Amino acid sequence: MPRYSYKPFPYATPPELRGAKPRRYPVVIVGAGPVGLAMAIDLALHGIRSVVLDDNDVVSLGSRAICWSKRTLEIFDRLGVGERMVEKGVTWKVGRLFHRDREVWNFDLLPEPGHKMPAFINLQQYYVEQYLVERAADFPDLIDLRWKNRLAAMEKRADGARVTVETPDGAYTLETDWLVACDGARSAARSLLGLDFEGHAFEERFLIADVEMKADFPSERWFWFEPPFHGGQSALLHKQPDDIYRIDLQLGPDADPEEEKKPEHVIPRIEKVLGHSDFTLDWVSVYSFQCRRLEKFVHDRVIFAGDSAHIVSPFGARGGNGGIQDVDNLAWKLALVLGGKAPESLIATYDEERVFGADENILNSARATSFMTPKSKMERLFRDSVLHLAGEHDFARRMVNSGRLSKPCSLAGFSLQSDAEGEGGIEPGAAMPDAPVTNAKGGWLLNRLGGGFAMMAVEAELPEETAAGVERIVITRDAARRADTILLDTEGLATARYGAGMVYLVRPDQHIAARFRDATPAKIATALARAKGGAAT
Repeated sequence: MPRYSYKPFPYATPPELRGAKPRRYPVVIVGAGPVGLAMAIDLALHGIRSVVLDDNDVVSLGSRAICWSKRTLEIFDRLGVGERMVEKGVTWKVGRLFHRDREVWNFDLLPEPGHKMPAFINLQQYYVEQYLVERAADFPDLIDLRWKNRLAAMEKRADGARVTVETPDGAYTLETDWLVACDGARSAARSLLGLDFEGHAFEERFLIADVEMKADFPSERWFWFEPPFHGGQSALLHKQPDDIYRIDLQLGPDADPEEEKKPEHVIPRIEKVLGHSDFTLDWVSVYSFQCRRLEKFVHDRVIFAGDSAHIVSPFGARGGNGGIQDVDNLAWKLALVLGGKAPESLIATYDEERVFGADENILNSARATSFMTPKSKMERLFRDSVLHLAGEHDFARRMVNSGRLSKPCSLAGFSLQSDAEGEGGIEPGAAMPDAPVTNAKGGWLLNRLGGGFAMMAVEAELPEETAAGVERIVITRDAARRADTILLDTEGLATARYGAGMVYLVRPDQHIAARFRDATPAKIATALARAKGGAAT
């Protein structure tokens, strides 16, 4: 019996089937999972209305994505659910690697202080979806969330898309300026356009088992190569809220998924892992490794995000985190285009930047798969030698790959970023690191930035005039300076991370667009135009 209490969301007859006059929507989002809901909320924060279609009426069945990275939590915090997720989730930052019965080494994913969000939390996907649905309810005039509304047909048009939607009350049509497909690995939108993934599907199969039990395992990630309880294979253990533990077990390429999911097969395996039978099964699934993506994510005015655009193996927490970082990249660009503040060509930079991010995730995921599942005697000899040396040598530790964990990719060198002036500080294209600051509006740097463009000076002055709508922030250690735009760097970490004397142009997704030593109005205007997809003059 699942620990989580699934409660169906209410279905309502769409206005199009109640005689309402047909209307055109700025954005239609297909899929009300974490990616689609985050997209709708981010658009709402920019004042953009969307209709969200989902063919189901409950949150995801099973824990599914559980491991949420620091960068993703920072995005969720900007959307209004980050603190709630951290409060409920299991916080962790230490990973331990074992070979057979020997601990090889352990690592700390956030060794430095001064960040609001932890390195990772474990929180079941159904909680994340629940929190996002409840947050979406804060925007009744901007988010129209429609359950039991299945995308049945789609016609691409030069100025948008026309879709047919099936419901319990019949079918209706919608027209939209933009359609964002966030409907997962089995995307109906992708199928309707006749698109397919490119890449590699591995033969190896893994079992996921969520078990409920009382235990004293620490809040850490434990990974075994060839554990004594599961000979010749790999295993992973994670702690989740509600006394739920995630156990992943490698099964081999010949495993029958339907047979392996049966309790009579799962329970004996888990008993070997735990050494007892005092647990109950909460959810079981069998999956194969896949590292594949669409050739491109933007198809005229139909845009793909999350698993509908790319899929990776679960090890490394790159699937859900990558999808949330997709919409973090897309929402502000789409809002600017819809608001007439940027050219439509800005959307092409979503494809440019997030295809790169997907390829980075796919590369790391494929390498992890190869290391975890050697295909020849030589590959196994190499892996076992690396694991033997990793106990004492740093160079070998860098070669161990049990699913290198998700990090934000750098967008350095892409078209929206300007060149960097001066040495030190943060490079254009990088996601901003957080730091503790104080003023009347809050105590963390990232809580003061994001959603719109901003100029940020670090122990420096901003030009008297900056473009309309661009927020002005000054970071200083001078406690005598008082203003809403002044952030006091009481611990010195912001200055240390960003560099004294630096001025930054910050994108709405909290990535650095430009860095200046001499921030003149002309330089700022040029960098801002470039960051909005215009010509860099």
